[in-house]
Amino acid sequence: MKFALSWLKRHLDTTADAGTIARALTALGLEIEGVSDASAALAAFRIARVVTAERHPQADKLQVLSVDLGDGAPLQVVCGAPNARAGLIGVLGVPGAVVPANGMELRKSAIRGVESNGMMCSTRELGLGDEHDGIIELPADAPVGATFADYLGSDPVFDVAITPNRPDCMGVHGIARDLAAAGLGVLRPIEVAHSEGSFPCPVEVRTDDLQGCPAFHGRVIRGLRNGPSPQWLQDALKSAGQRPISALVDITNYVMLGYGRPAHAYDLARLSGAVVARKARDGETVVALNGREYTMQPWMTVIADDAGVHDVAGIMGGEHSGCSDATTDVLLEVAYFDPQSIARTGQALALTSDARGRFERGVDPGFLDTGLDLLTALILDICGGEASHVVRAGTPPVADRLVAYDPALAARLGGVDVAQDEQRRILAALGFGVSGEGLWRVAVPGWRPDIDGAADIVEEVIRVHGLDQVPSTPLPRAAGVARPTATPAQMLERRLRRAAAARGHHEAVTWSFLPEAQAAHFADPDHPLWVLANPISEDLKAMRPSLLPGLLMATRRNLDRGTASIRLFELGRRYLRGPGGSSAEAPSLAVVLAGERVQRGWASGKAAMVDAFDAKAEALALLAEAGAPIDNLMVMGDAGAQFHPGQSATLRLGPKTVLARFGMLHPATMKAFDLSAPVAVVELFLDRLPAKKGPGGFARTAYAPPPLQAVTRDFAFLIGQDRAAGDVVRAVRGADKGNIVAARVFDDFRGAGVPEGQRSLAIEVTLQPLDKSYDEAALKAIADRIVAAVAKLGGTLRG
Repeated sequence: MKFALSWLKRHLDTTADAGTIARALTALGLEIEGVSDASAALAAFRIARVVTAERHPQADKLQVLSVDLGDGAPLQVVCGAPNARAGLIGVLGVPGAVVPANGMELRKSAIRGVESNGMMCSTRELGLGDEHDGIIELPADAPVGATFADYLGSDPVFDVAITPNRPDCMGVHGIARDLAAAGLGVLRPIEVAHSEGSFPCPVEVRTDDLQGCPAFHGRVIRGLRNGPSPQWLQDALKSAGQRPISALVDITNYVMLGYGRPAHAYDLARLSGAVVARKARDGETVVALNGREYTMQPWMTVIADDAGVHDVAGIMGGEHSGCSDATTDVLLEVAYFDPQSIARTGQALALTSDARGRFERGVDPGFLDTGLDLLTALILDICGGEASHVVRAGTPPVADRLVAYDPALAARLGGVDVAQDEQRRILAALGFGVSGEGLWRVAVPGWRPDIDGAADIVEEVIRVHGLDQVPSTPLPRAAGVARPTATPAQMLERRLRRAAAARGHHEAVTWSFLPEAQAAHFADPDHPLWVLANPISEDLKAMRPSLLPGLLMATRRNLDRGTASIRLFELGRRYLRGPGGSSAEAPSLAVVLAGERVQRGWASGKAAMVDAFDAKAEALALLAEAGAPIDNLMVMGDAGAQFHPGQSATLRLGPKTVLARFGMLHPATMKAFDLSAPVAVVELFLDRLPAKKGPGGFARTAYAPPPLQAVTRDFAFLIGQDRAAGDVVRAVRGADKGNIVAARVFDDFRGAGVPEGQRSLAIEVTLQPLDKSYDEAALKAIADRIVAAVAKLGGTLRG
């Protein structure tokens, strides 16, 4: 929520500056997302008088202006604004000034052969509004030569993040109340005279849906004049990010933003018969003020007349009955709508609005009459007219809510001892009523639907007293060595995070939500995609079935910015849906390598790009760090449709348990994510890792060096090209597990001397004697067993 300091001071009598207020709001739990001051960006712009205006010799639509800055040395400026003329006082951006609207730095230049020493600016160019039909025209008494920032004055704008439990702070008045309670000023009371009206309301107003709309108040104002709202009102709305439309619309927005009370004004000439809050009829449609047509469902609440639906109740008005400049008579609607009904309707229609955001949080049901009086007073003052009597349909759900509260709870639950007099002061300043001694009876105001019990009262006392006043108190610790608090899964994630970073990868944290198209590309056929019914936005609609899509989108952004080599990893959860709608979270680790593996250089020559073997090395290294038995893993295909079929594989513990997949991306995947550089990826499924046996966890076993020196022997086998080298290495290792401690491929030859369709695999085998050195007979027996094991795979010892 945004508002200017000047607007806040209409509700709070304070001398505090913007910085002090911002710090106080954050301390109160109303986190400041930013404080901006438009005048700060206008320091280089000066007020100038146009002395002469002559036609440009080379352009019909340009003029050459002589501009006075009050120093007696006029500047020549080329201008295309139709309202530029001699005598006009406007705003000049001198060379070196930066235009707020587009970030362009102004410089002395020649336009169609004529020198120009700056730019006369429009409202939009200075970021002060949408007007761009001409340059700014200031009053005749504007001080020529002064900076425009000084002329405007400083009016900082606060951007406050309102949590869902604080509907009272969805208006400036509620925020002022919190600041007053914190000691930053005195809350100005709402002073508005109640207008009885001078004639009976000519429109029947009623509610036929007491569940969705328990109370509906209305009145007619006739003989008004709609048009632009006053400048002070427009400035207030602009500070809140609202675009001024017309006096009637601006007044309803002003009351909503100022007091958290949404309301609506209907053009009386466009209504027919009684105006009723009721359930929608099946198939009814309404064209809302956003120009879109919505089909209503029978459980939704609408505002309608005899002709049909005019309003999605509590969310958005209809286009048909909206006010225009020709409007002279209006029906004002101030109603209370059920928060749950509003939330359900908004979700079903995918329709958001400022009104919905307030109604679904819960507005004050006791503020209907005061809100109607505020609207009436502003309309009569700005637009004129005559008000009717008020019509009240239904009963607002105002109920006395009392909470039993022991003031000693502040110390027990909040951790700080607050004097009882201070607690009474805080609660009274926030609008609570306090009575009784010992055990207090606290009356909860209607604008605080979030207060439910004594613990909530403690929260109010402590946050206003100051969370920084709560002392840090260590938890009691048992004697001796403290037991570890991290679970084995947490310890594993910490080890993997450190290992990935140590291998040169940068950790990324991406959204758990994805665009539906990117999520569907990585969806598991056995697990339907998890699509949210009420997403934050269309780009965050599906829960990620894999960590890879988020990393690939991050990779594309980095590649677009010219990064030549990218090494990213993320450790997080993927979200899966099972049969019957069941859901699960599964921990994963993903790595993305893109672009260059080795930069070009005088020693390395051309740059080397990442390939599938880089991905395999990362997968094996990280699995080893996780404690997986990598020597026993099987390398098999079928990494998934997202991977290149000839440059990818899986690492499995047995034929079914896939611990990881790695390789290059499929061209279709590259296209789907708009990637051009080579991309290799790794995905580890941490939930499938075998559990560590024994109580030792990840403790290393005692190091016992072998007593005798190891022996190496080289073997060369002729074997079919379709046989994976990993299968041969695994067969060699399994030929004699008591003596063979390692085996690795060091050459793969295909060519002269090797039969067609075969290759020569050279394998180095490491043998480790235990109690005595090998003799020739023992070595020959081991070699025979190795050759026999490979022969089962169709391989023969090369002569």
